[in-house]
Amino acid sequence: MPDDETQTPTLNRGPAARTSRELHAQRLPGAGEAPAPWLLRLIAVGLVLAALNLRPAITSLGALLEEVRDGLHMSGSVAGVLTSVPPLCFAVFGVMAPRLARRFGAGAVVCAGMAAIAAGLVIRPYIGSTAGFLAASALALMGIAVSNILMPVIVKRWFPDRVGTMTGLYSMALALGTALAAAVTVPVTGALGGDWRTGLAVWAVLAAVAVLPWIVLVRDRTPAPGQPVPAPAASGAPAAEAPALRITRSRTAWALACFFGLQATAAYITMGWMPQIFRDAGVSAGTAGLLLAVTMAMGVPLAFVIPRVASRLKQQGPIVVALGLCGLIGYGGLYLAPAAGAWAWAVLLGVANCAFPLALTMIGMRARSGAGVVRLSAFAQSTGYLLSIPGPLLVGVLYQHSGGWGLPIALMAGLMIPQMVAGILAGRDRTIEDEC
Repeated sequence: MPDDETQTPTLNRGPAARTSRELHAQRLPGAGEAPAPWLLRLIAVGLVLAALNLRPAITSLGALLEEVRDGLHMSGSVAGVLTSVPPLCFAVFGVMAPRLARRFGAGAVVCAGMAAIAAGLVIRPYIGSTAGFLAASALALMGIAVSNILMPVIVKRWFPDRVGTMTGLYSMALALGTALAAAVTVPVTGALGGDWRTGLAVWAVLAAVAVLPWIVLVRDRTPAPGQPVPAPAASGAPAAEAPALRITRSRTAWALACFFGLQATAAYITMGWMPQIFRDAGVSAGTAGLLLAVTMAMGVPLAFVIPRVASRLKQQGPIVVALGLCGLIGYGGLYLAPAAGAWAWAVLLGVANCAFPLALTMIGMRARSGAGVVRLSAFAQSTGYLLSIPGPLLVGVLYQHSGGWGLPIALMAGLMIPQMVAGILAGRDRTIEDEC
């Protein structure tokens, strides 16, 4: 990497001779240049604020699902469809993220994603119909989807030597936002007059704040620091691109996609249905929201610790197994004594949900280049979310037609076994470039 004090001839000109593009180049470094410390701090703040907004649209709805169902006259099956919308949107819109990032830049896409989240959260409670609620939710989830995909890419882009630490930081913020929405949505709704519409819409404020740091990166198109800039072709011909990875040939990529999909299935079933499980067991609405908050809050410390530990291990299989066993015990307790041991089951399922930051860490570790991380992140997350779509819907159908939670909980526990197998395979010490 060049010395930090090395300057191009352009920067030696007087202020009057500098163009706006050149001034912008001083703020956003090109390939091989060290980013300014203030810029890295701003990006870190932006990562944290963006991560805080990646789950409140979902967990705030889970806390008020019964009120939303009554207000919009939803059946259990339709509510199951509603809880399946997040992974569907993540699968559909997540595929678009790499192409959008190449055209507009990752920072610009995340900035637009935060704006979409804010708009969707403001609109959806007040439309007054199930179809409109779903459409506005899809708008917010589209913003979440592209940001989900690009978080590992931005970490690799700006913090290539601190992937584990920065992944842990934004994973911790994601868990904090998830827990916060689950814990305070019900009391905030009561404080604002008891209308579930206001309780859902208030989360748009946090998303609007998250737009601000990303405005600085709207024009950023430069390659990652330390990566070569493609040489221009002679005679004005287009520059040759590196051969694309055939990622579907990688067993590691498929294992990681399956692991991601199965952990997402468990997470969205938990976020969408866990408060209802406790409420049906006789727990109050406020306590059920707190229990979901406890589950999500377990990810706050663990989401910072697990990526750091995982990045130091050659194989992440042991962590996968430990998290899976916590999930199996938690589901067993939820089946046998949902109310009596509610706090213990909430803690254990919260530990199991930390498979998400582990999956994100493995995405960064299973590819050698920034381009590889982009493709692996898009493939693993989009394919994984696609695989996770039937889970929440099936839980809703089983709940409605069986009249209880025995079968749905048995399904959740059964899915933990293939999740552990896929995670062990994805955690092997290899990269997709070796297999494509």
